Amino acid sequence: MNHTEEKLGTEPLGSLMLSMGIPTLVAQMINLLYNIVDRVYIGQGVGREALTGLGLALPAITIVSAFSALAGAGGAPLAAIALGQGNREKAERITGNVFTMLCVFSALVMLVFYAAQKPFLYLVGASDATYPYASQYLSIYLIGTVCVQIVLGLNPFITAQGQSKTAMGSVLIGAALNIILDPIFIFVFHMGVKGAALATILSQLAGAIWVLRFMTSKKTSLRLKRACLKPDLPQIGAILSLGMAPFIMQSTESLISIVMSSGLQRYGGDLYVGSLTILQSIMQLTSAPINGFTQGVQPILSYNFGAGNLARVKAGYRRIIGITAAVSFVITLLEILFPETLARMFTQDEELIALVGRVAPIFLAGMLLFGIQMGCQTTFMGLGQAKISLFVAMLRKVILLVPFALIFPLVTGNVYSIYFAECMADVISVATCTLLFVCKIRNILARGPKR
Repeated sequence: MNHTEEKLGTEPLGSLMLSMGIPTLVAQMINLLYNIVDRVYIGQGVGREALTGLGLALPAITIVSAFSALAGAGGAPLAAIALGQGNREKAERITGNVFTMLCVFSALVMLVFYAAQKPFLYLVGASDATYPYASQYLSIYLIGTVCVQIVLGLNPFITAQGQSKTAMGSVLIGAALNIILDPIFIFVFHMGVKGAALATILSQLAGAIWVLRFMTSKKTSLRLKRACLKPDLPQIGAILSLGMAPFIMQSTESLISIVMSSGLQRYGGDLYVGSLTILQSIMQLTSAPINGFTQGVQPILSYNFGAGNLARVKAGYRRIIGITAAVSFVITLLEILFPETLARMFTQDEELIALVGRVAPIFLAGMLLFGIQMGCQTTFMGLGQAKISLFVAMLRKVILLVPFALIFPLVTGNVYSIYFAECMADVISVATCTLLFVCKIRNILARGPKR
């Protein structure tokens, strides 16, 4: 056992959470810049239709990220639990299998989206005016799929061994390069949306090189080895089982974009579809820092659960839930109070800004409480609870939001009811998840991890 692993079970909890949570929080916020910076430059420099087109490409981008979560977020907690049990061989076998899965997923996702790009984009709400922009961005972005998968899928394994700062480095390099390249390609070379996509994939390539160099070096305690790349079907099954929850959480973002964008197009038009692009970006300002923090501290729960240190697990999840609840409430409150100020980051179109100002309080209200659910979900994932994690992931989006977004406007005939569907789904989901956590957590700790 090396020092970076040992500290997961011995270092004072408060300082350990800060040392592991803050770097991944920063990394997640930096990663958010990939999409935010693209939207700011395109919205300010190209126009409203281009900004809407960029938003229409987001569901496909989300699906790419979801497959990296299926492998990475499914495998990393299992690897951390194995390290806590002292089984390094199993942890490295999990790591190698995840890398193999990421490569396979990359090829499949590229083929499917290149083949179905046009019908997919019209399905998510594209019009003849916005389709060209969405197609230009997505066609180039897909070239870098494998780089995106490597960065997002292997970074959790760097964090799982206690090296959050190194994980932050891969994201920092990519985001910094993206911020530099975006204005050059968009404005200097006059490439517009194509330039934004090219800047993004070059930035992800730099991040992927950083990750692979570290995971094959002597600095890592979970080395990516050729012998571990051979598929281990039982292990892949365990990874997919646990990874299905984060996969559904991310991939259903795409489903939600399809349902809501098509509804907004039908009942409102391009202006309302454009508002969704901005609102989803604002919502990410709440979810990204919380996701980043929880990704950093989740290995603490996994490692100590594997080591049988239940008192440390309890103290850990209590702090996590308290922090995520507070952060979600404060950030969302600011977003509700100043939506037009945030909207001006993305556009100077006064009609679009005014619409965002009207609907943001409705759309975002449920996020005031959503930090509670995010803390509970992190605990379920960290303790390897695949079935519960899957249900919680499906509850908010698939079971609640999709039907609400379809039914509410049919009943009311009002476009604003689509925004209200998001709020209602969030509130019901938080209440259900919290009740489930209170009822299940004692039994989960009493049973302990699988050997």
